[in-house]
Amino acid sequence: MDSITQAVLGAALQGTVLGRIQGRRALAYGAALGSVPDLDVLIRYADPVSQMTYHRGFSHSIFVLSGVALLLALLVDWLGRTRWPDKGYRFTRLFVAFWLVLVTHPLLDSFTVYGTQLFWPLQVTPLSWAAVFIIDPVYTVPLLVAVIYALLRGMSGKALRGLSLALLFSTAYLGFGLAGRMLAEHRLQAALDQQGIAVTEVRAVPIAFNSLIWRVLAKTPQGDYYEAISSLFDRKPPEMLRLSRHLDAARPLADSALHERLRWFTDDWLRYDEVGDALVVTDLRMGVPGNYTFRFDMARRDRQGQWQARTPTVWVQDDGVLRMDDVLLVWRRIFDQQTPLPLSTWAARQDQAALASGHPQRSR
Repeated sequence: MDSITQAVLGAALQGTVLGRIQGRRALAYGAALGSVPDLDVLIRYADPVSQMTYHRGFSHSIFVLSGVALLLALLVDWLGRTRWPDKGYRFTRLFVAFWLVLVTHPLLDSFTVYGTQLFWPLQVTPLSWAAVFIIDPVYTVPLLVAVIYALLRGMSGKALRGLSLALLFSTAYLGFGLAGRMLAEHRLQAALDQQGIAVTEVRAVPIAFNSLIWRVLAKTPQGDYYEAISSLFDRKPPEMLRLSRHLDAARPLADSALHERLRWFTDDWLRYDEVGDALVVTDLRMGVPGNYTFRFDMARRDRQGQWQARTPTVWVQDDGVLRMDDVLLVWRRIFDQQTPLPLSTWAARQDQAALASGHPQRSR
């Protein structure tokens, strides 16, 4: 999740557990401690694929963070006994507070689609429960209001109850998001089954800033994928678009360790496009057709026409940035299924931009 959300979550948790001891300072300490796991963004890697796939790694591991919480609790417990004996610090309470503040950060990140290596150093596929968008005001605002109230009024009983209620609401909202995701996946699977279309995997991800409307993706055994849209209020099957992942274009990357790492990190939700002399690899999990968030130039064609893997770079191209009219269409689509999103038009922007730049995209 975004930095503000992680900070107010940490503040609310430490304020709830240690507020009567630390007062308003518990909110500041919790906000700072809750932001610690994201300090890994300060590490600079040699290429954008490494930058993407090593983020939310060791610093988001529950094993590492549990150890940090233990050491921090031991330190503050010792300081409490030697310097602040009147504060009433107890090791168990300290450990619970610090552990909750630290570990809920990667747990919350796991509820987004990006991918969180919660069990690092175990090489399991990063967790990507995709229950909420990375910025969701419905989750964040109640926590923010409760924290601001506690800052202004002090850690009174009313403020502590407000923090507790905000935490309960935010947790319930994550459950609501998971239920919405499962419903969206069920609807697409039912629509595909009705048409006799076989797929190997279905997953839904929330569209920006809410958990009411979902992109639903489905892989086919033939190497294609479906883009579909499903809203909580739909009464008819979702609109869908079939596109190719162009898997045969991935052959030049067969021996690329970075490509294998990207496949692992994304659970192989990748698409490959030959754009002129560039082989562009796209993470399908984030964005919309024609405007995917993460795209990498990972191979180039040499003078003999042979593809050669290269150090990845970010593929930058104005190939379909969502316009304000598109955003309004998305919000209207939440409540009105009779205005389907123009998925094919959005997807075509990518090809049109490639042609306009003089680097035609080769479909396979």
